[in-house]
Amino acid sequence: MTRLRRGADAGADSGGARQEALFGWADTPAPAVAHGAFRDSPQARRMLDVREVYAEPAALDSPRGQQIMARLPGARVTEVDSHWRIPSLHGNDGNIGRWVRIKTETLVLGVKHTLATRPNGRSADWIAPGPSNGCAMACAYCYVPRRKGFANPITLFTNIEAIVAHVRRHVRTQGPKTEPNQCDPEAWVYDIGENGDCSVDALVCDNTADLVAAFRTLPTAKASFATKFVNPDLLALDPQGRTRVRFSLMPPDDARLLDIRTSPVDERIAAAADFLDAGYEVHFNLSPVVLREGWQRDWAELLDHLDDVLPARVKEQAAAEVIMLTHNQSLHEVNLGWHPRAEDVLWQPAAQETKRSQNGALNVRYSQEIKRQSLVRIQELLADRAPWLRVRYAF
Repeated sequence: MTRLRRGADAGADSGGARQEALFGWADTPAPAVAHGAFRDSPQARRMLDVREVYAEPAALDSPRGQQIMARLPGARVTEVDSHWRIPSLHGNDGNIGRWVRIKTETLVLGVKHTLATRPNGRSADWIAPGPSNGCAMACAYCYVPRRKGFANPITLFTNIEAIVAHVRRHVRTQGPKTEPNQCDPEAWVYDIGENGDCSVDALVCDNTADLVAAFRTLPTAKASFATKFVNPDLLALDPQGRTRVRFSLMPPDDARLLDIRTSPVDERIAAAADFLDAGYEVHFNLSPVVLREGWQRDWAELLDHLDDVLPARVKEQAAAEVIMLTHNQSLHEVNLGWHPRAEDVLWQPAAQETKRSQNGALNVRYSQEIKRQSLVRIQELLADRAPWLRVRYAF
């Protein structure tokens, strides 16, 4: 069933001119917002111009769903039985050519029914039930679309109160952390953004703010999320050291080719001090490491830049994860339909082998010997160019 919200144009052609508003249209009064909020800036509006919402009825009726829709008065709403099963999105191979446009104009609202925290032990101690799935950015190597088919817009889960309550219970059940590990010496670390980007989610709703606020009151744990998007609104969330932001970095030439619709690498690096001063722990993901001609030179230059521009207070608390590229046959085929140039460097059958991931998916990665040598070389570059950057995790 389709419900047209006030101000929506039922006959609007999605192929028409791009609208200039994110949360309101020219003929619709803008909702009241905090003065100077980044999510209402032109830059944010270029990231998201939501015209179409697919939503489970329970998600629409929830307080969070109502908050989101209040900021989208012109959006056309189609009710669906499940956020996972939307044939016009996930099952339609004609969407490949609209890969980025769908991410810009479409939002999915659902209820997360399975609330489970599972062990990790690599980047984090635990993977928390995430508040979203999918992203408005379009990184060519992203693993999330592998389960969705031919479109991967943001799906926001509106039962945030249940997600937060689950995490609180899990943290309290663990008690204090008694032994340090690579995740953190003192706190249990919970990844809250495994399948999305919390910085981008914050353009749409307060799920990220609610999780940051929850961990502020949990002295034995801290939240963690990786991001490729600099959202200054997060600076006002007052995490008090209980949330770790991991800015994902790669050489700028790689990012221009592969990190589509993300903040430039220089902006991510420049934001580190601001986030530290706002109360976050700031780490870096050197990820993914893509092997191609000149990769060692470009990574050396990136590390030199980090060493040159980051202030001492950032370096003193920083740590890094190093993650080699993992790819996937089905994603390769999707990318050929919307961004084939990316596959010139991502798809390298002569250097790659099949790999069964922790979640059971069959992917491809660099062969064991190539990967081993590359990780050794990255760590040599770190020791030479940025010796202050401790490696927590390399894979």
